[in-house]
Amino acid sequence: MPGIDECLLEAMTLPGARGAAVVDWASGLALGAVGDPAGGDHETTAAETAELARVAAEHTAFTAPCPGGAGKPDEGDPVEDLVVTTRTGYHLLRFVERVLDDSLLIHLWLDRDDGNLALARIRLRDLAERLVLA
Repeated sequence: MPGIDECLLEAMTLPGARGAAVVDWASGLALGAVGDPAGGDHETTAAETAELARVAAEHTAFTAPCPGGAGKPDEGDPVEDLVVTTRTGYHLLRFVERVLDDSLLIHLWLDRDDGNLALARIRLRDLAERLVLA
């Protein structure tokens, strides 16, 4: 099971990977980062990524109950990941679900020409499930 450093290094093996970070989206702090920062420096990028994640995770427009009453009252379907596209890249934010700490995410920045968004979503899901905090 990979720790933060191993998780980030594995994320960087994806085609087109430019940068990756594990971010505590409650505080906006990067717990680890590799590669190029998307926003100038890793700390700024982590804070801005956390702000976007909080909006998606906390607002009912994105976490509304499943149609047909599949969820409990007042319990929505949790956001799994966010994809932001630009002319030159993709930003994939994958939430890491934990029993004790559910405020982590993996942020992967991919080059649009070389990256494979579908593969990245699958691999980040796997990494998020296996991530161990030491």
